[in-house]
Amino acid sequence: MRRAELVMALCLAAFSVYLMIKSMELPVGWVRGEGPGGGAFPFWLGAGMLICCIAIIVRWAKRTSVQSQSTEPFMDKDTLRMFITIGGSLTVMIGAIHVIGVYFALPLFLMFYLRFLGRHTWRLTAAVAVAVPVFTFFFFEIALLKTLPKGFTEPLFYPLYDMFL
Repeated sequence: MRRAELVMALCLAAFSVYLMIKSMELPVGWVRGEGPGGGAFPFWLGAGMLICCIAIIVRWAKRTSVQSQSTEPFMDKDTLRMFITIGGSLTVMIGAIHVIGVYFALPLFLMFYLRFLGRHTWRLTAAVAVAVPVFTFFFFEIALLKTLPKGFTEPLFYPLYDMFL
C-alpha cells in the first residue's frame, strides 16, 4: 500500500504538470464576451491536482497517513473486481457521450453507480441523476457559454437555448 500511494502520487503529479503545460496552448484566463478561455478548466484542474499530489507525497514522507504506514497489498480480489466494474462503466459512459450526449450518458452512469454499486434508494438515485445533469447544463451551457457534446439529442436542447440565450 505504501509503495502504491507514492507511485500514484508521482504519476498523477506528472500528469498534472503535463495537463497544465498543454492547456496553456489555449487562453487560461477570462476571455471578454466569451467566458473562461479554453484552457482555463484544464489548467486549474491540473494545478489543484498537483497541489494535492504534493500534499500526498509530503504525508507519505512523514508517514502520517494510514496508507503510508500500511504493509497490506494495494488491491485484493474484491477491490480489483470493483475497480474493473467502475472502470468499465466509466468507459461505457464516455463512449455513450458521443452517441447520446453528456446529459443522457451522465444520468445513466449515476443511476448505475448509485443504485447498483452504492445500493442507495431509488429516491436518492433519481434525485441525483436528474439534478447533476440539470446543474451541469446551466453551469456550462448557460453561465459559461461552453457547449458539451449532445450526440443525436442536440435538437432537444434548442428550446432551452431559445429561452436562456
